[in-house]
Amino acid sequence: MGVQFDAYKYAYPSRRHVVYGRKGMVCATVPIAAQAGLEILKRGGNAVDAAIAAAVCLTVAEPTSNDIGSDAFALVWVAQDKRLYGLNGSGPAPQGIDAEEIRRKYGEIPRNGWAPVTVPGAPSAWATLSQRFGRLPLKEVMTPAIRYAREGYPVSPTVCRLWESGYAQNRKAYTEDYLQHWFTVFAPKGRAPYPGETITFPFHAETLEEIAETNGESFYRGALADKIDAFSRKTGGYLRKEDLEAYQAQWVEPISTNYRGYTVSEIPPNGHGIVALMALNILEGYTFQERDTGECIHRQIEAMKLAYADGHRYIADPRFMQVATEQLLSKAYAERRRKEIGAQAIWPAAGDPACGGTVYLNSADEEGNMVSFIQSNYKEFGSGVVVPGTGIEFHNRGRNFNLDPASENCLAPGKKPYHTIIPGFLSKDGKAIGPFGVMGGFMQPQGHLQVVMNTIDFGMNPQEALDAPRWQWTKGKHVDIEREMSGAVAGELVRRGHLVNVVPENIGMGRGQIIWRMADGVLAGATEPRADGTVAVW
Repeated sequence: MGVQFDAYKYAYPSRRHVVYGRKGMVCATVPIAAQAGLEILKRGGNAVDAAIAAAVCLTVAEPTSNDIGSDAFALVWVAQDKRLYGLNGSGPAPQGIDAEEIRRKYGEIPRNGWAPVTVPGAPSAWATLSQRFGRLPLKEVMTPAIRYAREGYPVSPTVCRLWESGYAQNRKAYTEDYLQHWFTVFAPKGRAPYPGETITFPFHAETLEEIAETNGESFYRGALADKIDAFSRKTGGYLRKEDLEAYQAQWVEPISTNYRGYTVSEIPPNGHGIVALMALNILEGYTFQERDTGECIHRQIEAMKLAYADGHRYIADPRFMQVATEQLLSKAYAERRRKEIGAQAIWPAAGDPACGGTVYLNSADEEGNMVSFIQSNYKEFGSGVVVPGTGIEFHNRGRNFNLDPASENCLAPGKKPYHTIIPGFLSKDGKAIGPFGVMGGFMQPQGHLQVVMNTIDFGMNPQEALDAPRWQWTKGKHVDIEREMSGAVAGELVRRGHLVNVVPENIGMGRGQIIWRMADGVLAGATEPRADGTVAVW
């Protein structure tokens, strides 16, 4: 027997350093996914190919947070064009769903089952990115993920912890027909895997091969779509082949704000990256000398609360929004919101702008192309719905709809929900600096704000910007902080009226990656200490 140890035991604080490279770089939450991207770079692929390879691999290596039935978003810097492109790979609610029926049946949109399932956009996003900007065939790009699914891989510690949580959640609804196949695929031994235990996904491998061979067509208009349709009908689902056939990932124009001379870019609504931009606009009116003070953190929290209040009120499928993105990003509106921040914590409320457990990865290549990519199941293995014989598990992104008929974000056929997953990108004077992201549900804009300010306001290197202790506003005056944050800062926040909770674990405080391109072309990369990720470099 080999050496045995506790994968969760850390007697001493670990320290990571910035990783440098010249020819290419891929950062991901699971090492084999980053290595998959690097493998494709070395085969002659570009940053887009590498990002797709890593993303598809993560559906195998981190199924707790994303799967084949996920949504995805991307920001792509194309060096030849000297510009940033955005891709929205989120899907709409099925045509056969009805908000009143869901209200009668459940009272609210449930976490599990078919009700929160919208059309998955990830396979279309992979194919769309590959066709427009990739260099290698999608079939070749997806080979590392297919290999890991078929041959197996050892599960990393953080993924195991998330797996345990998802297993416990699904056990509560074990008798539901749609969940039986989840246990067959993800808990064949009647439990979650242990750290380092090898897992294989033969059904995933076959499905990924079919997606690769057909450039995603089978999932939306072929044999896989037929299987999805049949299982949905059999188990009381709303998703139909017609919903899949009508879907295509959508190219969108990124939104941005200028923050102290830097351009911070996000995907537009229905994503909530605009929340981070609104908060940065509010904070730009202050001068910060150092980060780790009660006053600095207080102002960050208050700005985020105000931005989120507006986000929750106004963000929806852009076809249904009553307030324009330009109004929400107005510097004049930010100035008005800034005046609401005082010395004490406030209870946030939406303003009137008209008056005035996701995965994130990034990649870069030698030519200057860079990709910020994110895809998600949303809540712990998503909906729990797994199509027999395919390994396809659906997300539960529709849970972010509400059932208020007066709301722009009320559930309706063909409408996209408010979306939490957001890739970020930083540039300056028309030149790319690089992709960044911090995954984790409603933590994401908060993580983006903290990483951007750590970099721009406080001059931190990429790794330091990720390592810094984080805060997370949760509701009202409630704020979570990591135990690494100083007692002096925590005490000052309490005196200012915040209800402070020191979290025992930091998994929920975001898991991010950064790649910055330096002036001489050298790539500087960092990955999150709150996850198991790595920077794969060439």
